Amino acid sequence: MRGESKFAAAALLSLSSICGAEGNLVRTSVYNSHNFLLGFRNYSNCTTDFDVDDDDPRFLLRSMKQQCKLGFTKIEHAVSLFHDMKSLSPLPSIIDFSQLFTAMCKMKPHPPFSTVISLYRQLLLSCLRPDHYSLTILANCYCRLGHVDFGFSILAYIIKLGYQPDIVTFSTIINGLVQSDHLDQAVQLLDKIVKLGFQPNLAVYGIMFKGLCRASNNAGALKLLRNMESHGHYTPEVVIYSTIIDSLCKDKLLPQALSLLAEMKTKGIQPDVVTYSTLIRGMCSLGQWKDAEKLLTEMLGNNITPGVYTYNILIDMYCKEGKVGEARDIFQYMIKRGQVPNIITYNALIDGYCLHGQMDKAERLLGLMTKDGCKPDVVTFNSLINGFCKSKRLNKAISLFQEMCLEGLSPDVVSYSTIINALCKDNQLLYARQLFEEMKYHGLKPNVITYNSFLHGLCKSALIDEAVHFFKDMRNCEVLPNIITCNTLIDGLCEAGRLGEAMDLFSFLVEKGIHDVYSYNIMIKGFCKKGLLTDADELLKKMEWNGCLPNECTYNTIIKGYLYGKDVSRALELVRTMRSKNFAADAHTTSLFVSLLSNHSLSVSDKALLRIFFEI
Repeated sequence: MRGESKFAAAALLSLSSICGAEGNLVRTSVYNSHNFLLGFRNYSNCTTDFDVDDDDPRFLLRSMKQQCKLGFTKIEHAVSLFHDMKSLSPLPSIIDFSQLFTAMCKMKPHPPFSTVISLYRQLLLSCLRPDHYSLTILANCYCRLGHVDFGFSILAYIIKLGYQPDIVTFSTIINGLVQSDHLDQAVQLLDKIVKLGFQPNLAVYGIMFKGLCRASNNAGALKLLRNMESHGHYTPEVVIYSTIIDSLCKDKLLPQALSLLAEMKTKGIQPDVVTYSTLIRGMCSLGQWKDAEKLLTEMLGNNITPGVYTYNILIDMYCKEGKVGEARDIFQYMIKRGQVPNIITYNALIDGYCLHGQMDKAERLLGLMTKDGCKPDVVTFNSLINGFCKSKRLNKAISLFQEMCLEGLSPDVVSYSTIINALCKDNQLLYARQLFEEMKYHGLKPNVITYNSFLHGLCKSALIDEAVHFFKDMRNCEVLPNIITCNTLIDGLCEAGRLGEAMDLFSFLVEKGIHDVYSYNIMIKGFCKKGLLTDADELLKKMEWNGCLPNECTYNTIIKGYLYGKDVSRALELVRTMRSKNFAADAHTTSLFVSLLSNHSLSVSDKALLRIFFEI
């Protein structure tokens, strides 16, 4: 026992200093280990009477063990078994109860950890001495519920009872720390247990790598990889390398990911389909198509058969880059290789066709999809609806929207927003309003895109009062307007001649720092339309002061304003400034200069200035 006591003391000392400056979590947990067990009797002083028929207990325990092997589907059944076991005399061993708790913790999809904790407390009140394994189950329940501090309390209690924590116990705490996003503390605990002589298994390392990569802590993951190698416990295997490579690719650190691939090969670790698929996705996301194709060729050369997931990555990426032909070739190739396309495959290619207006091909693929027994889903319909809306085939889009419901599918926010946007552009505001109210009736919350579409339709139809009301309603419904929302309303107000209201909203944007060059262009256009050229000029100067550089549209807008105002001199001055910035006059601006040359009301000096425009 002296060795164990010495170990316990060393372990407690190590635990109390695990987190360094943030050690409160551990120290508080150790301090509270007694509070966690408040109300429990001292089981060493308890006595139990043994006076019952042996047949029933044996039968019940055999039934329990058989059920644990099969697994539970209903929590009520497991709880009932617990109470039946607890009513036996003599009480079954802690090992029997642990078997039941273990089976409960494996229930899907949501293990009843809170229930296990509650039952365990009842068990301790029955004076049954806990063992190391059962306490580890309890610690796991607390950690899985996010109460890592109680997990540490259990660890301290295990040591207090004279048990020696093993790697399973520490793995439970490490997993809890990772799941609770205490990654630094998890890393420190792993270092401590290695120094104490424990040998973490691959599962522990796997937990750590997943946690670090999920947090995009690539440096930490690479450092752990080197520590794992230096400790000599295990040689990192393909899953660990693939996990880190996946994280690097997601953060667009492709050179580092390829370096790890080369390292794997050097060490004789064969990349698998996951490794290759991850790298192919990373290359495609960076537009490195040739490299992705070479890696696919290498993958096939190594007799690694790409799965549907790999092909889906390539098809989706090619479609998004506008390479629909290449995507179709890959689709046909995967079928020749014996791979069966799934809903993701079909949706990616259908969306590619729709985005590029190839609606006939999209419809043919939809027919093939249905023929192959792959039922279209909401994503499929949304792609087709969007494609038909962009192709100005609104009736077909609406027909598909209605067909969704007949197929037992519920349109989502994207479905409604797409149709509403198309209706507003087609000036069918009444129908758009009906759909807007319908989606709210079905419990769908319109998003900023939905509001922007409808607001644009109202402003386009000069329904400014309704647009202002709609803008206020948007904010009342806790949908945050974006720059597009505000610019749309500013433009509508300017077109309606309500410059004061437009300027108020514009000033609000500038004050909040969320303005853009389009906001300025709208206001400059509004001032020019009203003949307020001095205000337009002032706003042009303020653009650069506010860090928003004028673009070609800005100069063309204000130049046209001065030409309409017959101030040829100032217009030409702005032309020189515009050309010094490598901007050019657009067709409309040029036509105004040409038409003014034949204007007999202009003075000779102004006509002379106009000719300068064509000489500049």
